Amino acid sequence: MTVFVVSLFLPHTINFTLPNSNSPRGRPAIPRRSTTKSTTRIDTSTKQPSLFDPQITPPQTPIADIVDHDEFFAQNENIERGLNHFPKQEGPRSTIAPSDPHSPAWGAGRVFTQPRSRASSPPPADILKHNKTVEKAKALGRAGVRQPQLDRSDSHDRVFAHADWTVVPADQGNGGLRNAVQAAVRNGKLNDKIWVGTLGMPTDALGDSQQKQDIEDKLATEHDSLTVFCKDSDFDGHYTHYCKQILWPVFHYQIPDNPKSKAYEDHSWIYYVKVNQAFADKIVKNWKRGDVIWVHDYHLLLVPAMVRKKLPDAKIGFFLHVAFPSSEVFRCLAVRKELLEGMLGANLIGFQIHEYSRHFLQTCSRLLCVEATNDGVQLDDRFVDVVNLAIGIDPVALDLNRDDPNVGEWMATMQERYRGKKLIVARDKLDHVRGVRQKLLAYELFLNKYPEWRDRVVLIQVATSTTEQAELDATVSDIVTRVNSSWANLAYQPLVYLKQDISYPQYLALLTVADALMITSQREGMNLTSHEYLFCQDGKFEGHNKNGALILSEFTGSSSVFGGNELSVNPWDYRQCAEAIKDALEMDDAEKKMRWDNLYAAIMHHTAEHWFTAFLTRLDKVYAEQHRRNTVSVPRLSINMLGRQYQQSERRLFILDYEGTLASWGSPNDIILTSPQRTLDVLNDVLQDERNTVYVMSGRQPEELDRLFKRVPNLGLIAENGCFLKEFGSNKWVEMADPVKMREWKESVEGIMHYYQERTPGSWIEPRHCSLIFHYKSCEDQEGASRQAGDCASHINDACEEQRVRAIPIEGAVIVEPIDWSKGTAAMTIFEGLKRDMAPNVGHDSPVDFLMVAGDGRDDEVIFRWANDLERDGIVKNVTTVSLGMRNTEAGCTLTQGVTGVLTVLQKLAMLS
Repeated sequence: MTVFVVSLFLPHTINFTLPNSNSPRGRPAIPRRSTTKSTTRIDTSTKQPSLFDPQITPPQTPIADIVDHDEFFAQNENIERGLNHFPKQEGPRSTIAPSDPHSPAWGAGRVFTQPRSRASSPPPADILKHNKTVEKAKALGRAGVRQPQLDRSDSHDRVFAHADWTVVPADQGNGGLRNAVQAAVRNGKLNDKIWVGTLGMPTDALGDSQQKQDIEDKLATEHDSLTVFCKDSDFDGHYTHYCKQILWPVFHYQIPDNPKSKAYEDHSWIYYVKVNQAFADKIVKNWKRGDVIWVHDYHLLLVPAMVRKKLPDAKIGFFLHVAFPSSEVFRCLAVRKELLEGMLGANLIGFQIHEYSRHFLQTCSRLLCVEATNDGVQLDDRFVDVVNLAIGIDPVALDLNRDDPNVGEWMATMQERYRGKKLIVARDKLDHVRGVRQKLLAYELFLNKYPEWRDRVVLIQVATSTTEQAELDATVSDIVTRVNSSWANLAYQPLVYLKQDISYPQYLALLTVADALMITSQREGMNLTSHEYLFCQDGKFEGHNKNGALILSEFTGSSSVFGGNELSVNPWDYRQCAEAIKDALEMDDAEKKMRWDNLYAAIMHHTAEHWFTAFLTRLDKVYAEQHRRNTVSVPRLSINMLGRQYQQSERRLFILDYEGTLASWGSPNDIILTSPQRTLDVLNDVLQDERNTVYVMSGRQPEELDRLFKRVPNLGLIAENGCFLKEFGSNKWVEMADPVKMREWKESVEGIMHYYQERTPGSWIEPRHCSLIFHYKSCEDQEGASRQAGDCASHINDACEEQRVRAIPIEGAVIVEPIDWSKGTAAMTIFEGLKRDMAPNVGHDSPVDFLMVAGDGRDDEVIFRWANDLERDGIVKNVTTVSLGMRNTEAGCTLTQGVTGVLTVLQKLAMLS
């Protein structure tokens, strides 16, 4: 079995060696971008550009300029500042990737020599079918008007197709995922894997050269990687525009609708589909039966459904590493249904914490109008399991990396420099989601409120700036200037602000010497920096700080796994954040030790390896269960075997659904006064044998069932899906549910239903004793009615959860029924009643030795499960559960002839009596 680990970026990329590249440490030197324009003319008509042609200076990705800063962090770092940030391939301490990487923008990496992107950004408007840009351009061309053309420097870029290259660890991608895979491999939990992803660099310059094929072959054979090649324009539209300007903000509760937004949604969605399809095609081409496909993160939401379409039997998992917003936010996306349906192509969908999985289930119920349970989503033909499982760090590899001598040197340097000061540290990407601005304002407030701490505390804020956040960058810089100008002196600077990333040894040293870590993200899937900080505070290095405090935003996923042992803050409450800083600095050693012990236990439980193996184990389990419940896998009912069991039994119990099983579905508007004559005759024939007990179950009201079966004496009845019960041989109905509670919740729910009925022309409400049904099947505007029904179900589930009722979308309706009463609870009551009535008989522990349950709907699954458990536990000798529907089922067998098939089977059994 091979596990396909599918993420947008491979853990490796390509570094090219170009002419005139002299490099220490085996890497090519990376010159800075020249500001002078070359005037050398190259006659490409007579010869192709040569790799060694001295007249050609190919474009190269420049190294980042070192930010002029009076602090020591940037000293002597130069290129190593970038290179040390990434794991090398040699040595035991180099097996870990930064868990929360601050990657450069795609196509603008400053560490490796790679081609520049040929994509025009933003995507051109002519991608839209309704746009007339192309036609206008052609018309202008015919009129002799020359349009400006983008200089692609094709002749320069071609040298990459012939240059020497090496495979190196990539600077982009999900570091937490890489560490999890490495940990699973190291501990023997993962024997065969294949990465599927892109190189994280522009590839148009490579063309269709042999070199491109060589790169793909080398990655496949030596690095267990399948490379997905996309056009630069496709990837730029997918990643830079749709992922970063549409999905990322929305998933973090920021709607991209402001006037300054660059959300080219109409353009970039097409590219998002193209890249997802390229991934799906690569997977389908290489998949073998038994392989596991595990797709990761919001870049590839459509891949599961695309793969499922081509490989219906594939075992597919999907995990979302970022937050999932509430349905009110997610519904703002124009292609919301397509994204949800793409994710639902998986067998198992994973989220970091319970909040995100709950939001996903509510969103599916509301927008797709499907039944969502606590365990997953019930689709028409299959069930999709949903699980929350928090990712973590790799403690083993992290501990090895701390033994790097550079870490010790940096710890000693920082301890000397900040002697006598309390250190609060932070490392964030500078965007609106990470809450850097809120953090610095809270720190400013703290220094204002508690002047005794001035000259005694330093906040070190590392921030990776982005070109898209210029306004935020300026705002943060103003706060930094204001804080330092207010309280700094020749010997003290209260706020050290580094607008650059730092090397990995510096990062580990910073976490080790800190007295507190402060994270104020406005929304974040998981913050693994906090996990790494807690691990580094174990006191391994004598003489350095240990058991430091953690100030953590309540809006991070990590906050949900720490059990309140952190100092939880609301980033928008500056006073609370300022008080948390004070508490962290003044906390006594005993409390710090107690909190740290609990936090450390949490991170050691939620490790990267545990997350990886737990998800795959759960995927194997749910896949086997779903496959077993698939109607294609469930065997047909064997009438001959059923007949033999029937003849050999002495006490028999039949529990049969009515509509769709014993009779065809009638109009919900009509109260059917009579049942089909054949149904009544068959039931009477079965009941002629005194050893047979028969119950008919239905969602209809008791008085309706009395009229339907008044000519079948001694028939037991279950009404309103288990809320009412008429026992076998009795004339009295017993209300199982509490009538007072029924009236209370029905008053609340009916008011909500009337609100949506007024806004849905053609809809109507069907009241029953213990349930309410919102019907919209006869509405002319089905799309609008379905949307209103989904909102109605979501509203009821949110508002009436404490009243123990649930709203379930079904075809053309939403049914609201009590949670505590079902066909399953009614069946258990019947079974216990038969036990009490059974005459003492030595050797019999069960009132029946033959049980047959037949049904066709989702509400019958609970009774199938109950009956199957009786057989598995050895309580009932012969149990037969029969499903008539095409949906996946827990029944032991199926009947494809529908109502006719059920009546025929019952008639044959009656004849055997």
